[in-house]
Amino acid sequence: MIEKLSHLFVRTLRDDPVDAEVPSHRWLVRAGYIRRVAPGIYSWLPLGLKVLHKVEAIVREEMLAMGGQEVHFPALLPREPYEATNRWTDYGANLFRLKDRRGNDMLLGPTHEEIFTLTVKDLYNSYKDLPLTLFQIQTKYRDEARPRAGVLRGREFVMKDSYSFDIDDAGLDASYQAHRDAYVRIFDRLGLDYVIVAAMAGAMGGSASEEFLAVAPNGEDTFVRSPGGYAANVEAVRIAAPDPLSPDDAPEMRVVDTPGASSISAVVDLLNSSHPGAEPWSAGQMLKNLAFLVTHPDGTTEPLIVGLPGDRDVDAKRLEAAFEPSTVAPFTAEDFEKHPALKVGFIGPVDASGQAVLGEDSISGIRYVLDPRIVEGTHWVTGANVVDQHVTGVTVGRDFTGDGVLDVADVRDGDPAPDGSGPLQLERGIELGHIFQLGRRYAEALGLKVLDSNGKLVTVTMGSYGVGVSRAVAAVAEATSDDKGLCWPLELAPYQVQILATGKDATVFEEADRLAGELSEHGLDVLVDDRKASPGVKFADGEILGMPIIVVVGRGLAEGTVEVRNRATGERSEVAVAEAVTAVLELARA
Repeated sequence: MIEKLSHLFVRTLRDDPVDAEVPSHRWLVRAGYIRRVAPGIYSWLPLGLKVLHKVEAIVREEMLAMGGQEVHFPALLPREPYEATNRWTDYGANLFRLKDRRGNDMLLGPTHEEIFTLTVKDLYNSYKDLPLTLFQIQTKYRDEARPRAGVLRGREFVMKDSYSFDIDDAGLDASYQAHRDAYVRIFDRLGLDYVIVAAMAGAMGGSASEEFLAVAPNGEDTFVRSPGGYAANVEAVRIAAPDPLSPDDAPEMRVVDTPGASSISAVVDLLNSSHPGAEPWSAGQMLKNLAFLVTHPDGTTEPLIVGLPGDRDVDAKRLEAAFEPSTVAPFTAEDFEKHPALKVGFIGPVDASGQAVLGEDSISGIRYVLDPRIVEGTHWVTGANVVDQHVTGVTVGRDFTGDGVLDVADVRDGDPAPDGSGPLQLERGIELGHIFQLGRRYAEALGLKVLDSNGKLVTVTMGSYGVGVSRAVAAVAEATSDDKGLCWPLELAPYQVQILATGKDATVFEEADRLAGELSEHGLDVLVDDRKASPGVKFADGEILGMPIIVVVGRGLAEGTVEVRNRATGERSEVAVAEAVTAVLELARA
């Protein structure tokens, strides 16, 4: 295939978009691949659509190869199936809701578990029909609160979602592994540096869950990995709790005046100056108690206190993931007014008299959850629920008991891996795929049952598997672009070769057309820059557009040579015109 740039619907931009935060966003817009319509909503222009379709083709090929069957469901859906699974409420503000002219509640599909489940229910009723994997590649809609980074986090996006249906858990395990293997092949073909990490199931539900993350400094997701092979999304990290201690060995509680010391560092400094111990006091001996308000999807709220070591902070994303689909926000001044037992900067599980203020049998009745490190027998310095007072020696199991364990403290470089495989290293990534073992949640809610080999009705078990197709385009651009523009791998490039006809002599354009024709006959897609523009403009646009091989037909033609450039490496070579096609083909096969 040959395309002339003078006829192509594209316009490169010399300036970055004002809202561009990451390289992929900047270059996809500047190179004319996508165009912003509204926050988080983008049009795909000819060059971008060609790349998108190539990613779709790779995903489709691998899904078909693993035995999946392609379907296509509507994006506009009725409320009732999502009401049955409670996701009409659980999705909260992220769900696009609307009414039709008759007043019926509708939504724009964020994912299609319900519709796939009902379709299989309508058509299949025997174990002989299973296992089954169905998939679609379709536009999805989520009303992101903070759309950003171009098509990396949008409100409209293209996604491959597939669903497996099995008679039992062993079948689900096999379907899950088949999808996992297919995803490895997909992301290998996309040429991405990626990692597979343990993940949270979130609002999707289910048991086993893993994410495929492209390693990227600008990625929104934080993950950890260890030298021994442990890898997890930071939300899914579960620290190993220390062994409990005997409360009998703990010191007695003692009230300490701490005037003006409402922060951890201030308390530590005051204790070291006024109440020195055998060892210096440290933040790790403090019990920090933070107040939050949990808002559930139905609009109800409840207060929550999180207790954790004073040298740690709550990770907002880990906290959010732990309560999804509910939302969590720090207490406001108004919230504290409603709970006068809580004194800002001096919150603790007991008061100065030893009365339980938080946790089991407490006077506040506020739910109190503890970091896994706050185990029985450990003793802490914490607020006395009186302004300007703290208590030392407050001991778990003797003086207070929490209402549960919540692992939401920040994870840091060097923390030990939960499986003992070495120190953790924090890295950033872009989520490309997510696979879930859903189990029977959706099948139970929607009544998907089949007859087993004994003629007994059993509930089908399901898996759900997603690939962000449009996001993958941005992830590849993020990984391969440089300070001059895009730089596509050969399999994804809109055109494998771009020929720059630089000069005014008609023979330059004739030779460019001749080379394009020969390369096209060899199966390469070629873009010819035949515009009446300066060489400088053509060189700059060639780099921005990012075709992997650039051929310059210009001044060297008088001596019988053209220049062949490798866009990825920047290598350039002068080759004889008669050898140009061979040189390009060798580069394309490298």
